[in-house]
This record gives sequence, C-alpha cells and structure tokens, in this order.
Amino acid sequence: MIDELTVYRQIGEDGFARLVRAFYAQVPDDDILGPMYPANDMDGAELRLRDFLVGRFGGPPRYVERRGHPRLRMRHAPFAVDRAARDRWVQLMARALDEVQLPPESDVVLRAFFDTTATFMMNR
Repeated sequence: MIDELTVYRQIGEDGFARLVRAFYAQVPDDDILGPMYPANDMDGAELRLRDFLVGRFGGPPRYVERRGHPRLRMRHAPFAVDRAARDRWVQLMARALDEVQLPPESDVVLRAFFDTTATFMMNR
C-alpha cells in the first residue's frame, strides 16, 4: 500500500482532473447534492476540489495558496450535510473512481480518504 503523499506522484494532475470531472458530471442532476451547488459555479467547484486534492495528496499546494487553510468543516457549515448527503457524495465519488480507473494502490487510498472525510463533514 502506498502512503497518501505518493498518490499525486502516481496519478498526477491528469488523474485528479479526470476524477473530479467525473464526479462533477454527476452532481447537477443529483437530487440531494445538486441543490447544494450553484449552477453558475460548477467550474469553480471543480477547480477548488481538484486543487484541494492535488495539494492534499502530494502535489502543488495551489488550494492553500489561493484560499488558505482548507477549514473544510467551516467552509461546508452553510450546507446541510446529513447522513443522506454524506452517503450520496461517497456514492458519486465511488462511481467517478470506477469510471476513471486509477491505479489500484491510489484507488484504495482515495476511497478510504473520501469515506473518512465525508463522515467528518457531517454537520446535521
């Protein structure tokens, strides 16, 4: 098993870009997550998640340079992240991971991170 900081070296910018694109392709039509995202800022949401993941997993720290410390719970506080929203987010991200078919070692690390982090984000 690889450590978290090795994921970026293994999948690079392209891997994260493909993953985040596959995730956000599902969001606008989703009945739970879709309403949480402003339709006119889907590109911005995609950029923020991609930059966050790149930096979190060993790549350039663009997210922190642009926005400061992630403060994930604070930034998501305005949104009702209950069990249903958490589970749907994980479900859509799992579908995205299935679609992009990253190397198995990175896939395992990312799935574990998304599962744990989504639970941490619950605020209702």
